[in-house]
Amino acid sequence: MPATQEHAASASVNAIEPRHNWTRDEAEALFALPFNDLIFQAQIVHRQWFDPNEVQKSTLLSIKTGGCPEDCGYCSQSAKFETGIKATKLMDVDAVLEGARRAKASGASRYCMGAAWRSPKDRDIDVVVEMIKGVRAMGMETCMTLGMLTPDQAGRLKEAGLDYYNHNVDTSEEFYGEIITTRNFEDRIETIRHVQDAGINVCAGGILGMGEEIGDHASMLVTLANLSPQPQSVPINMLIPIAGTPLGEAEAVDPLDFVSCIAVARIMMPKSVVRLSAGREWMTDETQALCFLAGANSIFIGEALLTAANPELSKDEKLFRRLGLKPMPAHACPSAI
Repeated sequence: MPATQEHAASASVNAIEPRHNWTRDEAEALFALPFNDLIFQAQIVHRQWFDPNEVQKSTLLSIKTGGCPEDCGYCSQSAKFETGIKATKLMDVDAVLEGARRAKASGASRYCMGAAWRSPKDRDIDVVVEMIKGVRAMGMETCMTLGMLTPDQAGRLKEAGLDYYNHNVDTSEEFYGEIITTRNFEDRIETIRHVQDAGINVCAGGILGMGEEIGDHASMLVTLANLSPQPQSVPINMLIPIAGTPLGEAEAVDPLDFVSCIAVARIMMPKSVVRLSAGREWMTDETQALCFLAGANSIFIGEALLTAANPELSKDEKLFRRLGLKPMPAHACPSAI
């Protein structure tokens, strides 16, 4: 084994606590490991912090759909693309809470709410606060994704009791401009800092299959791992090509490359929940099983994500039974540092 790969493998075994000085060379060395060695290292790290047979279940609801002024090349909700998605107003609080009740009854421990905004207005935050309080009163964890936040807005969400704020970096800083031009990579990082400064857990990950290279996967994970604290939740998405978007005919990512990214994320962010996120509808049971083996321990359940399909609940329950998996209790995740 080349020296760089030996160092990467050794470092992963000894990384009992998260570290924040990862380099791209180190991350690329992990990706270069033989597949079996990489999965083995990831499983060792995973078992240091988690029950390997527990998977956290979340449900995602679009509380305000379409009409977003951003030009994210993968997104069906951009006003700049003809995707057939009609813009809607922010949902009524009672309707959101009814959805949360159904999600809890279906086994979700976290309720994630997303709005297609570049950034929310302060009057929007007033309504969002009521949603957060209502969901938390049910005993569920809460997550919001609303676009870019000011420090004051992040503070208000914290006061309301928000558990997680999702703000994905999407891809590497080097590739970012190929996907989005209406904001820059640093804008993403700035909102994450505002969320961290407010004391809210960060949910931040990326999307695979947008035409990037393995080196971009490595660079993206270095950015996430070197945040302090590391994101408490790391969603890894497989691109769902949407007709009408610039990436509507993108070539599918190789399933083993996807599994490898899960494994490297687990090694570099040992205490974070790594979510097997968008794209499960197009994955075989075997690919999903490999992702869980590689350290993924969170999924979305329910019939839909924001605007895309998701596996049926009965299909997930059958897969959990076949693999001997069980739901992770709410608030059972170790705090990333």
